[in-house]
Amino acid sequence: MADLFDTWLVNKYIAHRGLHDDTHPENSLSAFENAIDHDYGIEFDIYPLEDGTPVVFHDITMMRLTGKDGYIRKIKNVEELKTYTLLNEKGEDTKETIPTLQEALDLIAGKEPVLIEIKDYNVNSNFERTVHEIVKNYKGEFAILSFNPYTLKWFRLNAPEILRGQLGCSMKGEKMGFFKKLILRRMALNKTHSQPNFIAYKWNEVPNRFVRKFKQLPLLVWAVPSQSAYMKVAKHCDNIIFEHFEPRI
Repeated sequence: MADLFDTWLVNKYIAHRGLHDDTHPENSLSAFENAIDHDYGIEFDIYPLEDGTPVVFHDITMMRLTGKDGYIRKIKNVEELKTYTLLNEKGEDTKETIPTLQEALDLIAGKEPVLIEIKDYNVNSNFERTVHEIVKNYKGEFAILSFNPYTLKWFRLNAPEILRGQLGCSMKGEKMGFFKKLILRRMALNKTHSQPNFIAYKWNEVPNRFVRKFKQLPLLVWAVPSQSAYMKVAKHCDNIIFEHFEPRI
């Protein structure tokens, strides 16, 4: 594998959930178009619908982004999905619908590199396999991200040619057991399970001793919220995943 310190993972700023703002909802096709227009890489999140279809969405629940009750995983299929429309950052309806993974990739079409964060944390291979069936035919540059080391292990064993990024943070405020938080904060299964090609850690939690252990890997930080935050963290990382501003060197 090529030296990743000399690739888009380090050399291209990456827009968190697309380049979203009052006009372009997060994780929407228009936010991805906006990122492309501004020459930024794109990060987005995917969950499975009830029928297993990968769709681009960040939250477990629908309320913040659509104004409607429900859970993304309880939506039966794409036909039902398209009855929901996305809100902008002012809480106004944009009439944009939630994209499927295939729709997002068809729009981006290799114009900018993509980080795809798999948000399904269950330890099973069904969703990973479904995602792989879609991305294996994609012609553009991309990498898979996940907090779940078992998801990355699946890709390591079944599609080792695909770049893998281990996400990490303190998990403060998350509803999960102490030991699971400890494992995810320390990325304790990196060597035995995920064996990532790069690390993506929360921006205001670096530097720390856990990321230093993997200094031979590119370190990205997320989601940097301002230019001043970027200046604080720049010397501790190789690249940033940003939102709510446009970074300057």
